[in-house]
Amino acid sequence: MDRPHKRIGLIAGGGPFPVLFARKASKNGYEVHAVGFHKQTDQLLASHVAGMETLYMGQVGRLIDFFKKRSITEAVMVGAIQKPASVAEIRPDFKALAMYGKMRKNTHDDRVLRVVADTLDKAGIRIRPSTFLLPELLSPWGCWTRRQPSRREFADLRLGWRMAREIGRLDIGQCVVVGNGMVLAVEAVDGTDSTIVRGGKLSAGNAVLVKVCKPIQDFRFDVPAVGAQTVETMQRAGLRALAVEAEKSVVFDREAMIEQADRYKIAIVAYTGEEMDGGEEA
Repeated sequence: MDRPHKRIGLIAGGGPFPVLFARKASKNGYEVHAVGFHKQTDQLLASHVAGMETLYMGQVGRLIDFFKKRSITEAVMVGAIQKPASVAEIRPDFKALAMYGKMRKNTHDDRVLRVVADTLDKAGIRIRPSTFLLPELLSPWGCWTRRQPSRREFADLRLGWRMAREIGRLDIGQCVVVGNGMVLAVEAVDGTDSTIVRGGKLSAGNAVLVKVCKPIQDFRFDVPAVGAQTVETMQRAGLRALAVEAEKSVVFDREAMIEQADRYKIAIVAYTGEEMDGGEEA
């Protein structure tokens, strides 16, 4: 068997994305070296990479040292990083404290990730887009399900689209729940599933979910992601339709996701911003 001739670093958060990336990278001849985080990264990842170290949030110097010792010059950031539940889970080193000073009190997610990426770049480690080896995970255009959104649902999806773009512009979140022309829930630090549950509690069983890119989206990290788990949560919360941005969202378990949605009679569409802003049903 040919030995991998390329190496790549993997900065891994939670969820299935890191393992999917590691498997695909290995198939493409990459030797993957991963950094995960305590209480965030699935330890199953260790069996799919050539080397792995688990760090606490804030140990930026150790992260850089790990990659440099393995001659890593390119890396990706994949998987969800949740805000630590306690200060005990954060152990900032000198490199992290220097980064914090550059943020000028702007600690929104995108700003933090950009500063991390810039710090790694100065150390000789370039961050690549998270989907560069997995273009098949990007959301294809069109209606994926047997059922299309009703006129009322589509009107709510269009409203949700505008609202989601606005909260994205403010770097608050990426998704909103809308029902009967009213915004019921906006994503914050609690994440998509919690937003769905909160919105469902305020709906009469006819709400919709919209999840789109931020206007300032940096595709090296934090790309919107949906999957079969999203549909399961929508079903439990009583949401009836989902809209994502075509070719700009990551979709996990797409076949299973569509099968579940058809079983639950949930509509899923992926359209462009021009279509959703245009005023006509796509």
